Amino acid sequence: MDRYAVLGFPISHSMSPAIHQRFAEQTGEKISYEAIEVHPDVFANLADYFFKTGGKGLNCTVPLKELAFQKADALTERATISGAVNTLKLMQDGSILGDNTDGVGLITDLCGNLGLTLKGKRVLVLGAGGAARGILEPLLRGEPSNLWLANRTVPKARAMETLFSSLGDIHASSYEALMGEEFDLIINATSTSLTGDLPPLASGLLSSKGVCYDLAYSKEPTAFVLWGEKQGAVLSTDGLGMLVEQAAHAFNLWRGVMPETSAIRGGLRA
Repeated sequence: MDRYAVLGFPISHSMSPAIHQRFAEQTGEKISYEAIEVHPDVFANLADYFFKTGGKGLNCTVPLKELAFQKADALTERATISGAVNTLKLMQDGSILGDNTDGVGLITDLCGNLGLTLKGKRVLVLGAGGAARGILEPLLRGEPSNLWLANRTVPKARAMETLFSSLGDIHASSYEALMGEEFDLIINATSTSLTGDLPPLASGLLSSKGVCYDLAYSKEPTAFVLWGEKQGAVLSTDGLGMLVEQAAHAFNLWRGVMPETSAIRGGLRA
């Protein structure tokens, strides 16, 4: 049975093993999939050991996506553009391919499942780490009127502004400088929800028909989802749909078969 795993720190909350087990049952693929907590300091060594002992593929979540990018021997186009990797695959020649399925997972959930449009909208992305890196390219290709990227460390956001500026109107910002602006879609790409915290957001940032989307997910509404509800969002939701969709693309990369996601999304919500 081919072995797969998700690595992260923390990882105990992960629903990825349940999702991939359901994908395997649906498609008739025989795989095992586990969650392994890995501190960034030992990520490279553990990934090497996993593949040398028969592992076929890895998912990498917070805070390992930029380290996974460095680990890959070859990269897909979308991973190259993003500078972050969430999926590693052992190739037949022994090399490691790195891909990033976060962006396509997000867009599939936002536009396909939830029926949203990006064209002409004002978008705010919170955070400038590996999670944000994976979603900026597909968001900008959706042709929003502009995209703001807010981060506690502004130089890091500015570096990403430079990296992605050829794809659209992107503007790096501090949280304080957001005062007075309004956005149609606010996406939380920080790791604050993993600890029950909230980015330093002021009230009034969400437009009257605005949407809030948290890349993180939880059994209970995250602090950011609750913030969105208090701000009057027409929709404030977590990233469970994105998780399932990005997982389907990772599964397809590994096994060559694309799972159907709607029943699995509904089952996990229930």
